Amino acid sequence: MGIFMQLTSLTQTAVFAPAGPFIVTAGWCSLHDCYLAGFFPGRQEHCVGWLVQNKSRPHSRGEYNVYSTFQSHEPEFDYLKSLEIEEKINKIRWLPQQNAAHFLLSTNDKTIKLWKISERDKRAEGYNLKDEDGRLRDPFRITALRVPVLKPMDLMVEASPRRVFANAHTYHVNSISVNSDHETYLSADDLRINLWHLEITDRSFNIVDIKPANMEELTEVITAAEFHPHQCNVFVYSSSKGTIRLCDMRSSALCDRHSKFFEEPEDPSSRSFFSEIISSISDVKFSHSGRYMMTRDYLSVKVWDLNMESRPVETHQVHEYLRSKLCSLYENDCIFDKFECCWNGSDSAVMTGSYNNFFRMFDRNARRDVTLEASRENSKPRASLKPRKVCTGGKRKKDEISVDSLDFNKKILHTAWHPTENIIAVAATNNLYIFQDKIN
Repeated sequence: MGIFMQLTSLTQTAVFAPAGPFIVTAGWCSLHDCYLAGFFPGRQEHCVGWLVQNKSRPHSRGEYNVYSTFQSHEPEFDYLKSLEIEEKINKIRWLPQQNAAHFLLSTNDKTIKLWKISERDKRAEGYNLKDEDGRLRDPFRITALRVPVLKPMDLMVEASPRRVFANAHTYHVNSISVNSDHETYLSADDLRINLWHLEITDRSFNIVDIKPANMEELTEVITAAEFHPHQCNVFVYSSSKGTIRLCDMRSSALCDRHSKFFEEPEDPSSRSFFSEIISSISDVKFSHSGRYMMTRDYLSVKVWDLNMESRPVETHQVHEYLRSKLCSLYENDCIFDKFECCWNGSDSAVMTGSYNNFFRMFDRNARRDVTLEASRENSKPRASLKPRKVCTGGKRKKDEISVDSLDFNKKILHTAWHPTENIIAVAATNNLYIFQDKIN
């Protein structure tokens, strides 16, 4: 079963909170049927939609209501380079919750912001120098000293920017990752990775720099980066050449030499014009245990053991049937789409998106996989998702879809899995779908 939320713009990201009761997404959400509905005029790529899990009704594990929205970034202009900086959000990352408030990092192409989300259901009244409307009182009419008191009010959710980290990236930011020490985080662009302290906004430390002295010698760019979930000194970053480098910050201040290098040997017989493009890694994620990491290239998901650099321990084909369509996918630029991937809470399954609003789930223990479709029909209450199959031959069965009939404008780039429950969030273009396992 699932719920469907329509957004007024493309969804840039969707991320569950560490404990799971919240999910945050870039774009304003409108929840239909029995849920709240809302709309912001204009472009909404810069807005963060905040959903809270509905626990007021039985069998409501997978139901999320709109909790809050706020505008994260404004459009900016780089006058030095005569470059417009879009307000769209590239990444959102939660910080571990320390008190009643929630903190998260959001970034566009250049600027990273730390946001505090808090609730307020009381307000102070009875000030001496101000009346109830906030206007200053005449000092000559104040004859007695009043002690302000707290009065109950309607619940209000406030989003306030606590830090702004800017002017550190020359190229577009593609990744942010919070360290397990809860004090630092990294941000990565095409050629550099910077290390920040959450309390210091005016400087950062450059820990990776792959920019060559002559830009004509540039052969690869950084595509994703992430900290290890338990070892605060270890991080990985992937490249457009399909390689992954694991670095240890204890070895040197500038990690220009990696500690481990992960690369799968290429089969010379299968090399083609598109080989380098489809081998580019669009996402890298550590498992919750920290033993494995998962990478996503254009056609497959690979699981790597950190103790074995020579080849992945698992390779899951996402849409191998598109290999014969690479030429047309190159012409319409779909071959450059950046798909994300995610683990379930126990690291026993992985999920990633595909075209035609399909998404793929792989059971690592049972060695099984399934293709599911996110659509409005499937998001009705108590509706079950039926496996879908793509046919590459001339004759197809009734429940199969031909590879020539796939809609490449409908794509699922962002997926998220609840950290403890079997609830998933799937972002399909400008729609957000939340599904859960069937309740008896």
